[in-house]
Amino acid sequence: MNYPETLKWMFNQLPMYQTQGATAYRKDITNTVLLSNHLGNPEKNLKCIHVAGTNGKGSTSHLLASVLQEAGYNVGLYTSPHLKDYRERIVINGKPIPEQYVCNFINKNKAFFETHELSFFEMSVGLAFEYFVKQKTDINIIEVGMGGRLDSTNIITPIVSVITNIGLDHTQFLGDTLEAIAYEKAGIIKSNIPIIIGEYTTETESVFLTKAKEMHSEIYFASDLIQETYPSALLGDYQVQNKKTVLQTLKVVNTKKLLIVPEEAIIKGFLNVIKNTGLQGRWQQLGSNPKIICDTAHNAHGLKIVMNQIKNEIYDQLHIVLGLVNDKNLDEILPIFPKNAIYYFCKPNIPRGLDPVILKEKAMTYSLCGETYISVSKAYLTAKKNANHNDFIYLGGSTFVVAEIL
Repeated sequence: MNYPETLKWMFNQLPMYQTQGATAYRKDITNTVLLSNHLGNPEKNLKCIHVAGTNGKGSTSHLLASVLQEAGYNVGLYTSPHLKDYRERIVINGKPIPEQYVCNFINKNKAFFETHELSFFEMSVGLAFEYFVKQKTDINIIEVGMGGRLDSTNIITPIVSVITNIGLDHTQFLGDTLEAIAYEKAGIIKSNIPIIIGEYTTETESVFLTKAKEMHSEIYFASDLIQETYPSALLGDYQVQNKKTVLQTLKVVNTKKLLIVPEEAIIKGFLNVIKNTGLQGRWQQLGSNPKIICDTAHNAHGLKIVMNQIKNEIYDQLHIVLGLVNDKNLDEILPIFPKNAIYYFCKPNIPRGLDPVILKEKAMTYSLCGETYISVSKAYLTAKKNANHNDFIYLGGSTFVVAEIL
């Protein structure tokens, strides 16, 4: 199979949570362990930093990767989901995994995948770990897919673990309280491995402290310990906490001599994060006059910060292109959005996409008014056509809305 055929097989044959939802979720890591054994346990030969959290784990992972690249390391970066190309998930020093490597890996292991009914995410993790080992990376930033305790990435033993924050998301899998979700995320805390907590609440602090004590792991609360940060190419208000999390993580690895990261590398890494890693979709400006911003925030925790940032913008009229997936709690998300905007309701082009008619009807109960559109692109083009020179256009609600525009 060539690359397009390989991707089609991966997307169609095997479950993929990002597009299908609950039917693709696995409640244990048995298959990941089977695959790891089949591949010769590549994760045992990797030096890693493990990053979990409800929001900010993508930005945190990319910032860490950028800084470590500036420090001269050969850095593997595994993240999810991708925006445009599957290969964004598996990157070394900003360069995506070659198409041919993906094809060869799938073709070589296809029978194993089919026999054991591996999920899309499970085989992607195996691919990343094998690739990083063969490319002799010095350090690898591994982002958790969902949760932590039962995530496929949790077969690694990192040099340090990171949990950015806890919010209510994926509650049908991780629990419907902050304590329950924190418990799942805390599952990445390993014995005698330092753990960095980016943000915490009264409900989650005790969960983290209990787990860290149980695992004899030193725990650091970045929001309490780091006061100053550096300028960054990432401009969203929420990046302040992500930068503190990264700085505390780097302080720990430096102090413990797990890595050597000079201050100059931190400064350059923060400023060059987009250039070094290709990160997109975080308060990303797509146009001026009218100003157009897209952002991948997709749950209440993240959207509150983004909506507050929009309040600080100066504009005549606000236009919001909004699409969501069908497993989100609309009563939790819709009240966050401003009533003084013109809405363009649309459906991300994936099976999980929420029907824009349903979205509009529910939005109207919160006085959010607008029209429905057959696609994200149609909604976006209409918003641009309607907007005046001094207006503001925001696109978001789902990672997949942003992916279709970029």
